[in-house]
Amino acid sequence: MRADTASLELRISHHFSDPELLRRALTHSSLANESRTAGPSSPLNDNEQLEFLGDSVLGFLIAEALVRRFPGSREGELSRLKAHLVSAAHLHGVARRLDLGSYLELGRSEEMSGGRAKKTLLVDGLEAVIAAIYLDGGLDAAQTFVSTHVLDAPFSSDEDAGTDIQPAITNFKSALQELAQSRKLPQPRYVIVKERGPEHSKTFTVEVRIGKECTGQADGRTKKIAAQRAARGVYERMMLEEPAESSGVPQAASPPAVS
Repeated sequence: MRADTASLELRISHHFSDPELLRRALTHSSLANESRTAGPSSPLNDNEQLEFLGDSVLGFLIAEALVRRFPGSREGELSRLKAHLVSAAHLHGVARRLDLGSYLELGRSEEMSGGRAKKTLLVDGLEAVIAAIYLDGGLDAAQTFVSTHVLDAPFSSDEDAGTDIQPAITNFKSALQELAQSRKLPQPRYVIVKERGPEHSKTFTVEVRIGKECTGQADGRTKKIAAQRAARGVYERMMLEEPAESSGVPQAASPPAVS
């Protein structure tokens, strides 16, 4: 049984003038299809059209916000950050934090197969809710929701969330290298700073450094995973900061880079 949508309105900070829009945004096609097979007397609209609209509204609002926040950033930098923010992995994290699965209206088959926790259903439902907010309250209401729950939300960790959806950026070492180059900074250097655990189950800590100031560390069960996580942390931090002029200071000597 789904939760009462009044509590969802509190979570998203939007009270619907037309509650039918929210109901439709939360209705999966499995329920609509079951209703049609039962008879034509009470047809249900599912959220597929709203999902389509919400995807476009989200993309526009994210692009506009990034241009406003980072007026000095290049198109490539903005495109990479936008791709991450609208990726299924990030939106899945947003939907989970809103507990959106509890509010979905599902057909019996989807309900029995754990549809409330399915990643694709959650992401689709979130995009449909964005469209419903836009249609009910206009662009300002949708912008408020996107800024609060998508743009300013923490980047989702795919491994920690247990999701099989891959992020839009899959190689953060390469992304960080390109970002450093575009900002005329020294190239990233990766160093293993710690190993712990038994030989068959080690945990590695890798540090990434760009020049003297920008550093980050992360753990992983392999050197490559730790290096990617360290690169991801620095990349995301740099993207949320205004680009600074390169100091021109040569890189300090460091151990061999992690491959």
